[in-house]
Amino acid sequence: MSKLLVMSQSPNADGMTINVTPQSANWEYVGFEVYRLEEGETLEKATKDKEVCIVLLSGLANVVTVEKKFKKVGKRMSVFEKTPPYSIYVPNEDSYKIEALTDVEVAICLAPGKGSYPARLIAPDDVGQEDRGSGNMSRKVHNILPEDKEADSLLVVEVYTPDGNTSSYPPHKHDELNLPHESYLEETYYHKLNPEQGFAFQRVYNDDRSLDEAIVLENNSVVLVPKGYHPVSCVPGYESYYLNVMAGPERTWKFHNDPDHEWLFK
Repeated sequence: MSKLLVMSQSPNADGMTINVTPQSANWEYVGFEVYRLEEGETLEKATKDKEVCIVLLSGLANVVTVEKKFKKVGKRMSVFEKTPPYSIYVPNEDSYKIEALTDVEVAICLAPGKGSYPARLIAPDDVGQEDRGSGNMSRKVHNILPEDKEADSLLVVEVYTPDGNTSSYPPHKHDELNLPHESYLEETYYHKLNPEQGFAFQRVYNDDRSLDEAIVLENNSVVLVPKGYHPVSCVPGYESYYLNVMAGPERTWKFHNDPDHEWLFK
């Protein structure tokens, strides 16, 4: 199995099914966790030195931080309803408690915090929606925490790719701090498939092919992108969802296209 692929596990005592840390990923900035809580269960954690974006993937919950209370957060019961999610931003040196009002799947996106912004709700109406690409490169994008919204490090987005289409495409990378042309951003992809028994492919590669992995991904798996280009292809009959988390030394998304495939942008 690829070292860049993290498979979902059965929930532990806290409900955790995915745990990516900077140490486990061998990088510096991005952390990513997924929890599944049954109705009535709670999850309580301190943010310590990390800012957090809690994304309600599915289900309804109450969320409490040190200073804020967010009641009955959530709406969609499946990511494939394709409506924007409810999310909560929580700064570092804070805490959060999630109380599941229904069965809940929640993603915890983490990156270094500086305490610049208070906790807040990110409602569906706050999420920018766009259709990106064309033809069999088209996909639907929900910008949950883009660079024009307040955060210290985190960038969070979710993407829907129709069956048979390829997204994060034409291939691009963001692995060099060379502003204003390119930024350095580590990235996780949390994948879901509909129907869930499907599969898809993600290639992660760089120019000299010192990194070149073609990954078969399944429902609820994570692909790590420490560097390089990283397109995702859906097989016919199965549509794809993924939640992206990015962070780096500068909070901006400036990417560089693979020159071999630059013609696809024209």
